[in-house]
Amino acid sequence: MNVHAAQGEAVTAERRAAQDIVRALRDRRTSLDSDSLALILTEARSHYAWTDRPVTDDQLHAIYDIVKMGATSMNSCPARFVFVRSKDGKDRLAKSLKPANVPKMRDAPVTAIIAYDTEFWRELLRLFPHEDRRGHFSDKPDHAEVTTFRNGTLQGAYFMIAARAIGLDVGAMSGFSNETVDQEFFAGTTLKSNFLCNIGYADETAIFQRLPRFDFDDVCSFA
Repeated sequence: MNVHAAQGEAVTAERRAAQDIVRALRDRRTSLDSDSLALILTEARSHYAWTDRPVTDDQLHAIYDIVKMGATSMNSCPARFVFVRSKDGKDRLAKSLKPANVPKMRDAPVTAIIAYDTEFWRELLRLFPHEDRRGHFSDKPDHAEVTTFRNGTLQGAYFMIAARAIGLDVGAMSGFSNETVDQEFFAGTTLKSNFLCNIGYADETAIFQRLPRFDFDDVCSFA
């Protein structure tokens, strides 16, 4: 058997194994139960007050290990995460925040900076090895920016759901200066901040009534 034939058989075997994993999962579970959906979305809330219970390194690793499996265009995985929990880190981050958001950040055990890499395409050969797509972005900065922002935001949403799924609470924040965050944390790099997300165990006494949502017919249509 020649090398190309052996490689082809190996790829075929890997594809069959991946297909078997998906089929086996669907045999075990076809959907989430109502409590699982409530935990991650339907009854979950954005939180602004926190207990002093810590968030561990193991939990942060667990969140990322879920996030990294979420779909992105060409498996580009452009999101980058900075977990701010030291006094120095919080002091630097506080410079970027609107005054009302400073105590929310300082009281949270961890604040994640959800960022994205504007030169994500440099890693595409590693992440999308069966075809070299780097040329789609290397000389097209506007296209690269749109792609990385879209997919980095998508990974940020995965991040929030993953944190809830392992039993933590989250509170995303956009009341800050991206420019200041980038100067403090990403100067001299190809990274840009997207949004912030506080992580921890919420103080439920600060929860207020849920705000209205659109109904299906308000925002959905068929074509």
